[in-house]
Amino acid sequence: METTMQYEVMSETGGVPVKHWTRGVPVEDAALRQLSNVAKLPFVHRWVAAMPDVHVGVGATVGSVIPTKGAIIPAAVGVDLGCGMMAVRTSLRATDLPDSLAPLRSAIEQAVPHGRTSGGRRQDRGAWGNPPAAVAEAWSGQLAARFEVITDKHPKITQSNNLSQLGTLGTGNHFIELCLDEADRVWVMLHSGSRGVGNRIGSYFIALAKEEMKRWFVSLPDANLAYFPEGTEHFSDYCEAVGWAQDFARVNRELMMAAVLRALRGTGALPAFEAGASAVNCHHNYVARERHYGADVWVTRKGAVRAGLDELGIIPGSMGTRSYIVRGKGNPESFCSCSHGAGRKMSRTEAKRRFTVEDHVEATKGIECRKDESVIDETPGAYKSIDDVMAAQADLVEVVHTLQQVVCVKG
Repeated sequence: METTMQYEVMSETGGVPVKHWTRGVPVEDAALRQLSNVAKLPFVHRWVAAMPDVHVGVGATVGSVIPTKGAIIPAAVGVDLGCGMMAVRTSLRATDLPDSLAPLRSAIEQAVPHGRTSGGRRQDRGAWGNPPAAVAEAWSGQLAARFEVITDKHPKITQSNNLSQLGTLGTGNHFIELCLDEADRVWVMLHSGSRGVGNRIGSYFIALAKEEMKRWFVSLPDANLAYFPEGTEHFSDYCEAVGWAQDFARVNRELMMAAVLRALRGTGALPAFEAGASAVNCHHNYVARERHYGADVWVTRKGAVRAGLDELGIIPGSMGTRSYIVRGKGNPESFCSCSHGAGRKMSRTEAKRRFTVEDHVEATKGIECRKDESVIDETPGAYKSIDDVMAAQADLVEVVHTLQQVVCVKG
């Protein structure tokens, strides 16, 4: 494995090195400063790994892997806890799809609440007014009791969209797609996380960590790198809450996938089909206990996917580019990780300033999706080249399937 040929090392950090898989991919100076700030923290294990989709985040960069001993940084884990991908291959072929894909997109949009939430009111597009039976059962059977334990200790977390957003998509870069692979087989792929309740948990504990730093007079290179030391009460509570949110995110994706498959079958536009022979469900914003280089550490993947030996993952492109089902090579240098997507190359504000609706229409030609000004910030030109990103991490993953979307539903 040619690990030494694929990454570069930033050693002038004032702390541990940063190994980054970014050859041929642009990286902002601000992102490099954030990586350097994280590397200064005394509990980082060995080094920080930067993936090729790395870009500026809050405190820590999106697209970074941070192994820590004896502490966790809540803002590095983020607020979209457990955000990730799910993909399922169906028995459908491209020739089974109707000439017009608009009815398929419409069916998906009707089956899965998406967009902003306005309090679960009757016409709310982003949440359930009255959750369907499958959602209510998943909540009561897998999530409700643990959530009550968490909120008994931290009542402010109760004030969140939880059950009302289970099985819903959200906004921003979250999506549901129908894709074709290299053999013209149809896949369903989606991207979402723990929704409002995950955001509430993340934001609550980030604020709590900042308060702790002030109380202990801890000086940090960035206030957003406030942390909980292992063994403290808040550390244990945070691990419990973030673990629950990651499970919420996984269940959320499973419920949406089931709803999409039901909706497609109900259109009458497709022949009978099977689904699930090949399926992947993976987080890319999360923290987990793992063993690396002889030590048990907490690995924070902020916009990164676990890519252990032979583990399957998903690396999506943008609305108009390819996505990939990948198999991990178990590269220890990256702490068995890879990128979580193409990565933004500009802010949403800059994308809206730079691109027009006409640009977006041209960039998404041949794809059944929204083509209006409300999704300009998600247009393909706002993202790095997925080809460059994949080339930069050839020693981290191998491509199993290449997917090209034909339908894309955005929040």
